[in-house]
Formats: sequence, structure tokens, C-alpha cells
Amino acid sequence: MTLMCASGAVAASPSPSPAPAKGQGLVYFGTYTGPRSKGIYVAPFDAATGRLGTLRVAAETENPSFLALHPTRPLLYAVNEIDDYEGQKAGAVSAFAIDEATGDLRALSRASSRGTAPCHLFVDRSGGHVLVANYSSGSVASLPIRADGGVEAASSFVQHAGMGADPKRQKGPHGHMIETDRANRFALAADLGLDQILVYRFDAKSGALTPATPPYASLAPGSGPRHFAFSPEGKDVYVLSEMTVTVSGFKYGDGKLTEYQTVSAMPGGAAPTPADSGAEIVVHPSGRFVYSSQRGPDDIAVFARDAATGRLTLVEHVASGGKTPRGFGIDPSGRWMLVGNQKSDQVVVFAIDPKTGRLKATGQTAEVGAPVSVSFLSPPPR
Repeated sequence: MTLMCASGAVAASPSPSPAPAKGQGLVYFGTYTGPRSKGIYVAPFDAATGRLGTLRVAAETENPSFLALHPTRPLLYAVNEIDDYEGQKAGAVSAFAIDEATGDLRALSRASSRGTAPCHLFVDRSGGHVLVANYSSGSVASLPIRADGGVEAASSFVQHAGMGADPKRQKGPHGHMIETDRANRFALAADLGLDQILVYRFDAKSGALTPATPPYASLAPGSGPRHFAFSPEGKDVYVLSEMTVTVSGFKYGDGKLTEYQTVSAMPGGAAPTPADSGAEIVVHPSGRFVYSSQRGPDDIAVFARDAATGRLTLVEHVASGGKTPRGFGIDPSGRWMLVGNQKSDQVVVFAIDPKTGRLKATGQTAEVGAPVSVSFLSPPPR
């Protein structure tokens, strides 16, 4: 049963709910567990209307802050952002099968992430390995995917080394994201502690990660690169730096990154205070717009992207509708954005103007404890 709250909000339901209606997809939310969250949540989502259905618990698991869907199979993977996994100083990667009728999740296996506080993961484009970035210990790893969809012990592991310019935030490496390029030949890893995007050759068969030549691209000292996003054709990479709250554009090809632009993601281009930080960056499916979320200002920055040059021009800043916007997602149709406001325990639905990229709140919100990431599954598994 749908639980309606004030202002059109939909509360997460502890009860099973029916399968999504025909034509609807699913959307999953990664969270930090606590008094208001038990793990991974799921809801039906109608791309025709932008209607977000009732949220419910899809699987109970500890701190599944970031999620990744398999590119071809009904499988979902989550980090467990913890520092103690079965007595090891490590977090974990959990694998789930998606129920083809309801979208609920069935646990398949867990394995060590080989580092502490894993905060991001990605299924390589051939679907054979899960790549994971460990924040606190500053490392990355590759875990094979079994025939049944579960994960095995890491087959490749790389410990980052060094420090950045900020003595408080960058005393050591802090892996924050990893993803393969469109050709699945190289993996890029953002390290907040090193002010680098590290580049690895990736062997899709073995999962091996080996340093490329050159092995990294540097950002300005004290930037703190957090997340990045490829353009649809894969020729541009946009890096959101957490500490300077800037977006940097890089030309990309065959494992090489060349920076061509850095723009502020702060309202009015203001210098960030210690309370301000960049969180997530997403390129619109059309490639025409780039979006980033900022904690402190609690807003989403909208940039127009020049298809020929890749350069960005600020369009607007829009209030996220809550506190501490963390992750957000754009549905595959490109018409809707769902923003997770971590510290106000809510998801807010925005409509996207297809001509300008501008955002407009639809009035829909959904309650869920400490949302961190948003992953769309469309069309629904059948």
C-alpha cells in the first residue's frame, strides 16, 4: 500500500508491492544504513509521466552506498562501505540477482573489496568483472563475476601511493571512482588524495589492471577529484573535484587524457568554503548537457555542452529540494532526474527541458533514509 505524506511525498514501504506495470522501469537507491534505512531500496518508475512509485526495501545489507547494474543480465552489485569485513580491514562487494517479476533482490555472494570504505563500483562493459574503488585505504580492485552472477575474490588489486597538497584531506590516497572507457580497454580511477585520474590497461578476460603510459593525468593541486563522466561517444571526460567544486573537461583517446577547461560549479563562481563540496556528475544521454551536485549550496549545476569542442557553459543552478544532495540519476529517456538528498532523507523528482537542459521540480518527493546513489533499470526485467 502506498504511504502518502505531506507535500505529495511517498514514504518507503516495508511491505512487498506488486510488480511494475507494463511500460514501467525500476529505480534502485543505495543508502547509508541506520534508523531510517535498511539497505537497498527499489521503486517502479514511469518514464512517460515521471511518476515514482512506492519505495520498498529490495535487500537488507550494510551501507550499500553505491550500486552498479550488470550491462546485460538482471544482476545488481553494491559496495558495503565498511572498514571491517570478516575480521579484515576491508569493505565488501555484494552481488544480487534481480527478481524478474518484482525487482526485489536475492543475495548471491559477498567478497572483500581489498580496501577500507569502498565507495564506488562499476561492472566492466563485457560484464565479466566488478571494479571497485576503496576510499579510506586508497586502492582499486577487480573481482570476477561467476556464472551465477556472484562475485569471487579479487583477481587484480592496485594500492595507490602518495599524497596531495592539502595536509588535512590529502595525507594519502583516496580512491573515489573507477570506470572503464567505451572500448573497455582502459579503466580510469579518480583519486581524491592524489589529485589524479589514474589510467590502467584493463584485461577483460582476466580482470588485470596494469598502469598505462602515461599512468595518470593530474589536476590542479588541492582539487580532490571525486567522480567523472564520459560523454556518450566517449571522447570527453568531465571530472568533478570535491574540494575546489570545479568541473574539468578532458579530451580522451586510447587511455590518454588532455585537459582543456576547468569551470566553477559554485553558484556565481564563488570560492568554496570548507562546508562546500562537489558530489556527483552526470552527462545527459543526449550529450548536450552536464549536471553536477554541490553540497553546501545544496544545488544542481546545469551546463550546456558544445558537441564539437566539449566545452561547457553554465546554464543555471537549481536548489536540490533538500539537504546535502549526494548522488542523482537521469532516466534513460533523458526526461527526468531523481536527486538523493542524503541529510534530509528524501529523493526529489525533476523534469528536464529537452531543449535547454533546465530543471523543474515536479512536486514529487519520496522518503528514504540517507540516499546516496540512484540507478535506473529500463526496461523492467521480464
